[in-house]
Amino acid sequence: MIHLSDVYQSYATGTRALQGINLRIEDGEFVFLVGPSGSGKSTIIKLIIAELLPTAGRVTVNGYNTTKMRASEVPYLRRTIGVVFQDFRLIEKKTVYENVAFAMRIVGASPQEIRNRVAYVLDLVGLAHKARRKPTELSGGEQQRVSIARALVNNPSLIIADEPTGNLDPDRSLEIMMLLEHINSLGTTVLVVTHEKELVNQFNQRVVAIDGGLIVSDRTGGYYQYEQYENRYKHPGESTPEPTEQPEQPEQPEQSDEQQA
Repeated sequence: MIHLSDVYQSYATGTRALQGINLRIEDGEFVFLVGPSGSGKSTIIKLIIAELLPTAGRVTVNGYNTTKMRASEVPYLRRTIGVVFQDFRLIEKKTVYENVAFAMRIVGASPQEIRNRVAYVLDLVGLAHKARRKPTELSGGEQQRVSIARALVNNPSLIIADEPTGNLDPDRSLEIMMLLEHINSLGTTVLVVTHEKELVNQFNQRVVAIDGGLIVSDRTGGYYQYEQYENRYKHPGESTPEPTEQPEQPEQPEQSDEQQA
């Protein structure tokens, strides 16, 4: 479960990335997080994986309160989360099998556990027959499937996919999203960060839209719900109103040791 309660995030540059947001994602949900560049999506992801601590408010992820946890607990939180990146981040000199197995080795899994689990996740993503191939021998869609297998291999309760289809064509993008939906059907919570409107609209899932550090829409039914907000409030000469459910807060001290998302 993810719970952001009255979260503000400011940076030393003066940027207010988040302005008192409240967001709750229950175990087993599939959620799209959408919004324009600079809206605060990346900041939310960094808060969830405890790369950042909020300037104010509380962030709870899979039972960990990141605002109170010790530094030694951060690796244990991150083991409950699998992250899928837009640029795959595979080790080119290692095979598909070795790339996935590496994620288990670094947490101390036994050889038998690695053999069993890697075989399972490669079969799940449809790449069991390419276990001995190198990443350079795979298509972009296949490389992203390897990235998903690596994110899954330690059996996390949450998968975060950060623009997972940004480097793929429409057909491969749809395949990856259908795979993530299947993984969700097996019980894993899935949070997908994307700006691909047409892709989001093909899935009847919850869509949380963020703009200017505020959650401006949160409902099931597609990216078009966010477009309705834009059409209503963001014409030239009109300002974006702050949602009434977000109470005003005094300005919070800025963090001095983080870089802008």
